[in-house]
Amino acid sequence: MSNKIKLFKSVFTNSSGILVSRITGFIRDLMTASILGANIYSDIFFIAFKFPNLFRSIFADGAFTQAFIPSYAKSKFKIRFSSIIFLQILAFLLVLSLVVTAFSHLFAKAFAIGFSKETVDLAAPLFAINFYYLPLIFIVTFMGALLQYKHHFATTAYSTALLNLSMIASLIIAKGLEQYTITFYLSFGVIAGGILQVLVHILAIRRANLGKVFTFRNHKKKEENRFYKNFFAATLGSSTMHISAFIDTWLASFLVSGSISYLYYANRVFQLPLAIFAIATSIALFPMIAKAIKNKDENQALKLMKKSSLVLFLVLSFSTFIGIVFSDFIIWLLFDTQNTSLILVLYLIGLLPFGLAKIFSLWLYAKEQQIITAKISAISLVWNIIFSLILIVPYEAAGLAFASTLSGFILFYLTIKAFGFDKFIAMFKSNSIKSSKN
Repeated sequence: MSNKIKLFKSVFTNSSGILVSRITGFIRDLMTASILGANIYSDIFFIAFKFPNLFRSIFADGAFTQAFIPSYAKSKFKIRFSSIIFLQILAFLLVLSLVVTAFSHLFAKAFAIGFSKETVDLAAPLFAINFYYLPLIFIVTFMGALLQYKHHFATTAYSTALLNLSMIASLIIAKGLEQYTITFYLSFGVIAGGILQVLVHILAIRRANLGKVFTFRNHKKKEENRFYKNFFAATLGSSTMHISAFIDTWLASFLVSGSISYLYYANRVFQLPLAIFAIATSIALFPMIAKAIKNKDENQALKLMKKSSLVLFLVLSFSTFIGIVFSDFIIWLLFDTQNTSLILVLYLIGLLPFGLAKIFSLWLYAKEQQIITAKISAISLVWNIIFSLILIVPYEAAGLAFASTLSGFILFYLTIKAFGFDKFIAMFKSNSIKSSKN
């Protein structure tokens, strides 16, 4: 099977799986908006749910995969390497979850500093429950990375829908109950969804004959040190958009009740085209880029990136146009909260730079230049904080959304600068791409 066909098949699998997940996610959000509305109860659930999702996005979906796949590809002792990495990180996350449980009030107060003491008291137990989703989803991400290396994407792409279905079921069961009680049903629905995702990945791992990953026999050489060096750098390098969204939530806790929910709903719509096109493409493309770099075939890697970025530019531009023109209708159709429409438009302006930065950062990750991506992310994150503090006073929640978008443009510029402006221009000017060292 040619690389083009393999890439197209992988992108389609990821896109369709993510689409199913996002559709069920929108149904979940629609039901949440209908049952909980946009109020203090939805706010405390969303910020409690976003707390483990922030760590998941940074550590699991982002940094782990970007550091693990190149290291795994180069490892001479793959079974030992993957086993030790899995056990070490899982142990850390389980301990962290227990710490969050023990000090849930402290974490709730730190991540929702604008909440009153009474609201923090309501949010604290939700923080404790939702955080246990993180070790579950790390198990999913680890097994998903092994499957991705074998070019199996379907299980991971479609399994996220199980989380949404579990939360939908919890909403149906809890309908008619007191609103605070519903937030507990939702929180336990999150845990149930994580368990279901783990189970389907275990089945996929067994079918792919990857079960030996948990044996240590006849593997003596240590290779995890290089992984952790890249992992810690990639933690920051992959975190810009997620930390940016969390900063929005944190600052919005100082605004009028419902602001967190408006930002959440708008960001959910913004994430749909980003996930279906940019993230799905990057997931499919990354193992190919990593293997090409490992085999010192930079020409092939650049060709794959050129084709992917051109297609991505077109679809993301079209998505941005459609989203902005029909923003009022989209928000009315999905959530019936018109205060979210302007926030959605301001998020969508950043769709193209965030999406393209995702593609070109793959080159840096495959080259194991995670420290460079970390510096880029740190700079764009600092600018996001600056823009947020400037814009929150005159424009409130809309200002926070636009600050995130502005940081996306900075992220894209710095990523292309690290990739190489000359190389970037040459990619699109010539049909033949010369291999270069970077």
